[in-house]
Amino acid sequence: MEKQTLTVEEAAKVLGISRNAAYSGARTGLLPVIRFGKRYLVPRVALERMLSMEGRQDGHAEASPC
Repeated sequence: MEKQTLTVEEAAKVLGISRNAAYSGARTGLLPVIRFGKRYLVPRVALERMLSMEGRQDGHAEASPC
């Protein structure tokens, strides 16, 4: 079974950003996290949803084949 959460460091690698940038995103709410005490965990499904929505936020709809 695949892990349902990633550490912030693992999420940073997936996103191609630095560890510090990922922790900053976690603190500001830019990176979706679950907080357990001082520990941040990134739900895999939330990260995938965030990445899929990012392509749609530029205001351009993808062309549909007609």
